Amino acid sequence: MPVCSGFCWFFWKIKATIKQQAIVMETSAGSSEVLQTQSPWTPAEGGFKGWLTVAASFIIQGLVLGINLSYSVIYVELQRILDKDGVTETSYKTSLVGSLSLGTTFAFSILAGILNDLFSYRTTTIIGGCFCLVGMFSSSFLIHYVEALYFTYGILFGTGAALCFNPSIAVLGLHFKKRIGLVCGIVSAGVSVFNFWLPPALEAMISAIGLDWTLRVVSFLMILIIVAAFTFNVPDGAKVEGNEGKKFELSKFLNKENWKKKKFVIWTICIPIALFGYFVPFVHMVKFVNVSFPSDDGKIPLMCIGIASAVGRLAFGFFSDYGKINRVMLQQIALFSIGVLTMLLAAANAWVYIILITLGIGVFDGCFFSMLGPVAFDLCGPKGASQAIGFVNGLSAFSVTLGPTIAGKLFEMYSSYTVPFLVAGAPLILGAFGLFAIMCVSKSKHSEAKNVA
Repeated sequence: MPVCSGFCWFFWKIKATIKQQAIVMETSAGSSEVLQTQSPWTPAEGGFKGWLTVAASFIIQGLVLGINLSYSVIYVELQRILDKDGVTETSYKTSLVGSLSLGTTFAFSILAGILNDLFSYRTTTIIGGCFCLVGMFSSSFLIHYVEALYFTYGILFGTGAALCFNPSIAVLGLHFKKRIGLVCGIVSAGVSVFNFWLPPALEAMISAIGLDWTLRVVSFLMILIIVAAFTFNVPDGAKVEGNEGKKFELSKFLNKENWKKKKFVIWTICIPIALFGYFVPFVHMVKFVNVSFPSDDGKIPLMCIGIASAVGRLAFGFFSDYGKINRVMLQQIALFSIGVLTMLLAAANAWVYIILITLGIGVFDGCFFSMLGPVAFDLCGPKGASQAIGFVNGLSAFSVTLGPTIAGKLFEMYSSYTVPFLVAGAPLILGAFGLFAIMCVSKSKHSEAKNVA
């Protein structure tokens, strides 16, 4: 009943907000249009509220993406449980749970961008935290029913993660401009920090209290998201004024100006292509080590990625704020490097190579994700950044879901990770080269910021 009441409140809130905001102003020609006026607020380059928001976003991103990227530990235990239950094709089915969670996190980022503009960053994040809590807690009772986990862990938790992740980036543009690269790097480093301690913590809890109680403990961590969201005390994303009683049009709340920018369109095409193989090492790393290096600890490569990624996020975030640094080119370099390193995993025949490769993946992972927010701000400005992030993530959902799942299927076919890692590296390299098209777009008086021109 409490869950049903929560969902009823959510949809009632949407209806009430739409009714309040779907107001139009009659033009002199007799047509009507929605007048969106932005708050007369400009970034204060920090201040107490700004840095408090950075700390809150650090925690939020660390939790939602840290858990998603630590699924490799849950994967191994869940597969063991399903094998014991006599379930067939467990590698494929178990990987699909984590893939759905990642895919949904990306897919519903589009919804998050729109809700940010309809409500506020705070409201969207609180709703997301509630979804995360319900999804993870209900999953703890369904570990023997993988089809149910597709919904609770994959869809519910993934939706909540999307509604938390998007505003935790977009809100930074309301507090910072000159140091946007640095603060995005700091916030995204939260993912690396959590990705460092979560895998061993999850494994220790699974060994001590089982997977079901581990998921319940994780679900209660989601309360931290709700608490942190209350620091997002910023102006609503959109205010609408005019005459009441006019018909609501959803298209009025979509930022159509973003899609008039060729560089943004190219970016939203190339990133989803690249992300087809991006998360394969994250989802399958522990299983890969168990198969190829059974005497070694599969959590160590994940921890290496986490440490190196934290360094990369801070370093590249700081570096990108100075001079005429081309932030899109930084993303190109990151995607190309991760693609090559993922392929090299297939050829690694010694543990030291695995460590070096995963450290490299971590550094460039930090570069790629720390640039996500700054590139969106550069291409579309603070007004369009929220939906820009939402759409590039949303369009990546299919790739993020399908990539690790196909890797699991290929492993079942070949009983080796050689083919899965080679296949995963190719789209990363292709997407990196595709971004060169942005440089072919000529500059005009309406062109984007200089550091992506």
